[in-house]
Amino acid sequence: MTNPRNFLLMALLLTVFLLWQEWQKDYAPSAVSRATDAAATDSSKAAASPGSRPSTRGANDVPSVPAKSAASPTGTETSASTAPVHRDLPRIVVTTDVLRAEIDPVGGNLVHVELLDYARSNKQRDQSVTLLDNAAGRYFVAQTGLVSNDARLPDHTAVFSSPRARYPLPANVATITVPLSWQQDGVTVTKTWTFARSSYRIGLEQRVANARALPVALNAYGQLQREAPVSKQSFTDPTSYSFNGAGWWSPEERFEKAAFDEYTEEPLNRDITGGWAGILQHHFVATLIPPAGEAFSYRTDEIKFEGARPKYLIRVMGPTRSIAPGASASLPLEFYIGPKLQDNLASVAPGLNHTVDYGLVTFLAEPLFWLLSKIHKVVGNWGWSIVLLTVLIKLAFYKLTEAQYRSFARMRKFQPRLASLKERYGDDKEKLNRAMVELYQKEKINPMGGCLPMLVQIPVFIALYWVLIESVELRHAPWILWIDSLTDRDPYFVLPVLNGLAMYATQKLSPTSPGLDPMQAKMFQMMPVIMSVMFAFFPAGLVLYWTVNGVLGLIQQYVITKRIEASETKH
Repeated sequence: MTNPRNFLLMALLLTVFLLWQEWQKDYAPSAVSRATDAAATDSSKAAASPGSRPSTRGANDVPSVPAKSAASPTGTETSASTAPVHRDLPRIVVTTDVLRAEIDPVGGNLVHVELLDYARSNKQRDQSVTLLDNAAGRYFVAQTGLVSNDARLPDHTAVFSSPRARYPLPANVATITVPLSWQQDGVTVTKTWTFARSSYRIGLEQRVANARALPVALNAYGQLQREAPVSKQSFTDPTSYSFNGAGWWSPEERFEKAAFDEYTEEPLNRDITGGWAGILQHHFVATLIPPAGEAFSYRTDEIKFEGARPKYLIRVMGPTRSIAPGASASLPLEFYIGPKLQDNLASVAPGLNHTVDYGLVTFLAEPLFWLLSKIHKVVGNWGWSIVLLTVLIKLAFYKLTEAQYRSFARMRKFQPRLASLKERYGDDKEKLNRAMVELYQKEKINPMGGCLPMLVQIPVFIALYWVLIESVELRHAPWILWIDSLTDRDPYFVLPVLNGLAMYATQKLSPTSPGLDPMQAKMFQMMPVIMSVMFAFFPAGLVLYWTVNGVLGLIQQYVITKRIEASETKH
């Protein structure tokens, strides 16, 4: 930026903006609370009307039978889905060492999943992250079912029965199964959920037994349905601008995604073999993983609900299966509902690691995280891993930064001569610039020599920023003493102050622009304070990187400057 006044004005405006956002965070009413209250109000109004009940499904909530299997060649066509059921049945609770899940007998759906190893926030360590929930304002559920034109089969609104209400995972047992049963008109359907120790993979088998005299053609489906989350936009809060929406993977097109507001623009409607579909959010993901060898129909849709906010759905539907009289068939489906652990995702399903979304700098961010994780395996602390990674990055750019600091040192030597040129030509900018160019040419000084190293390092800084805010492995990870969460801001602002001191010392070693007037020079002297205020709102892990990087740069610049001054004194 050629005009220092513009730079200073933008920095001051950004600082004011950050302060205003922090005030909003502490004192403004929560948008999520308003949305939840509004939804609760709508529900209570509906419940208060005689004979009315809150709607729990939309016009396209239950899928229709695919056209190619709509005709029933062996029997009379009947309705493919059960009538809506509205009952307050007790939920089935499943508890493992890493999950607490609730299954609603209505539909046999997963309607609540808590991740026991992940706190809701650093201040709420006693409360686990709730990924799935069917509460108003944060609706997010996993639904499964069957559709057919040959018989009435249970979709995700049918009522199932279970032998017990609680399924804790016993000690020294690897897995636990939760059977749910439904029977009508000679067809028995058993849904069996399977939960494993130390795993976020959840298996589902829908077994259909046909005791009728005629065959039954059917399609199995699974879908994820959620309300779009309502959040405040905050420059310093990663969750406010992390991707929220659907994502899917296919061997042909690889990873693709669509935000909720893009659902109606280009809805997904495609057959995919060997893929998966999910709904993504910051740090966590819920996915549907069909059997790899079968072609499933993938679709996104916006669901309109009476008296409630719209919900957004991604669905996978299997091929048509025909079950002969007296026969049975098993229809499997797998879920992954949990954190985006980068070492594990690729082993769950091909391409699932792409749910960790580093954006345009993925090509840099992925190797940086790989290196950071390797360091962590040795030192066992993410804070020290960041410090060591910073040292390695600094070593990698040593030659570039050395050229930068040599350029600064030479420029610093000629500061008195540049000041005298400014004194001589006063406000005649044209003559001053011409004289400065002649001086640079005569002394073989490149005033832009310090810019290239900084430009090269900017993408690395941005990539590391995304690594620090997108990697769930670092979420609430402690460092030392007062830093108990690297993804939250420094509670005592020690790191921002240290960063400001390093910037101030670096300023003293660096040449100043001769084009600055006294007021601009004073404003530039305030930049360490301005940057410290800005960094006070950033995650401590990022400020740790920037502070260590600044201190190492200061040491390197000091050593190079003294060497150049000493060598020139000898000559």
